[in-house]
Formats: sequence, C-alpha cells, structure tokens
Amino acid sequence: MFPRVAIIGCGLIGGSFAMALRVADEVEEVVVFDREAAVADRAIALGIGDRVAPTVADAVSDADLVLVAVPVGQIGAVLATIGPALRSDAVVTDVGSTKGDVVVAARAALGARVDRYVPGHPIAGRERHGPDAAQFDLFHGRRVLLTPLEENDAASVDRIAAAWRACGARVDRLDAKVHDDVLAAVSHLPHLLAYALVAQVVDAADAELRFTLAGAGFRDFTRIAASSPELWRDVALANRAALLLELDDYRARLDALRGWIADGDGSSIERMFATASVAREAWREGD
Repeated sequence: MFPRVAIIGCGLIGGSFAMALRVADEVEEVVVFDREAAVADRAIALGIGDRVAPTVADAVSDADLVLVAVPVGQIGAVLATIGPALRSDAVVTDVGSTKGDVVVAARAALGARVDRYVPGHPIAGRERHGPDAAQFDLFHGRRVLLTPLEENDAASVDRIAAAWRACGARVDRLDAKVHDDVLAAVSHLPHLLAYALVAQVVDAADAELRFTLAGAGFRDFTRIAASSPELWRDVALANRAALLLELDDYRARLDALRGWIADGDGSSIERMFATASVAREAWREGD
C-alpha cells in the first residue's frame, strides 16, 4: 500500500504503527526521525524502522505516508518544517489526543497543502512509552478516530483509513469539536485524576507506608499516571476549555459525595455508587 512511510516520533504509537504495517506487509521502507537521536537509533535496533533520517525534512522528502507521532504541542512546528519537503501526492496524519488545536496549527503550517493532511487519533495506548513499548498488535480491534477537514479530498481520507485498517483498527469519523469534548470526559480527565491522586500520596507525610499498603484498586486507578508527563501536559493545555468544564462537573460530584459522608447519608452514597456500578458493568459488557 505504501512504498515508503515516514514516522516522526518513534514512541509507543509511532513505533506500533510502523510494526503493524510491516506485519500486514503494507510497507516497503520505514524512515524514522525523533528529536532524540538515541530514541531513533533504538527504533532501528528494534526493527521498527529501516533507517534514521538526519532531519525531519529528509524523513518525509520521498514518503508516501507521513505519521506525526509527537506531543500535540509540537505538531504545528513539525508540520511547518515538513510542509515544503512533502511530495505533492503524500498524505499526512497525526495521532494527537486533541484535534481542534491541531487543526488550527495544521492550517497555519501547511496552507494549501492542508488538503493532504487528515487528523487522526487512535484510541489505544499503554502507560509505558518509548520504542520499547511498541507492539505490532496495539491497534487490533481498537478504534481510530479521523476528523477530516473540509479541504480533504476523499482519496486522502480513504488512504489514511486504509492504513489504520491494515493495522487492525476500526476506523470512525468524527467532528473535531465533538472529539475534543467527549475525550475530555473519558480520556483526558481520567489521566488528570490519576496524576493528582498519586501526587497526593507522594506529598503525604506517610507516603512510604501508603505506597506499601496500596492494593489493586490504587494500582488499577493510577496505572495511567505512569504515562508521558510531557504528552499529557500538552493535552491538558490544548483542550483546556472542555477539560475545565469536566473538572467543574467532577468537583461538584465530589462536593456532593463529601457532604453525604459528612452527614452520614448512606442512602445517597449508595444511590450514586449503584448508578455508577450499573453503568460501568453495561459499558464493559458492550465494549
């Protein structure tokens, strides 16, 4: 499908994408670039890429498909750098967890070339990051959300969708604002809560004892707090409007729960817990 693919950012998602296309036999050569030379070299050692490009522009100069897999705060600068080096028929996508800010940055960076850029977001990941965390089946059965632009031609969108399907993903299309509003609730907020809870334990006078006694509930809830701090810092700032609304809503529910605990109102506590438990079980069964 793609004689040459350029991967900009050789971490978990970029590495897994390259590996999946290799397993599917849909790529002949993978050229990689990472701002950290050691990361790019490690990607080669792991078989993720065939060669390291000396610059990001060189990486994309003869690529059929370019995947930009860097934190959302860096995507605009990367697109501005690679824009002049892109082939006229190359297609470009990203894997950022926010889309509204990235679309604005892409239009400013690429100008008329933005018609070949199709924003994307794989709903897949692990708390580990870097090329060693990459796995060829990361996207199997997982959703990838594309938020096509008005400028996109159908062929470009179809090529990006086909690449993700070759990786084993289910591809859906969504409006960029709807994407950011929904993901603020079900992805971005959970990461903030996990980081905040671990920070609370770390700052406690008896932090060592708390970590020693923490069990499965703490481990499961805070697993994602081991994710890339830089990546999630950028997400928090990029989607701040939607995230602030979700934080306010969540804080109101915590305040209500605190009031019920203070008042000894067991029926209200149980009612909230029961509603949440039923909804969580229904979601798990339908996932």
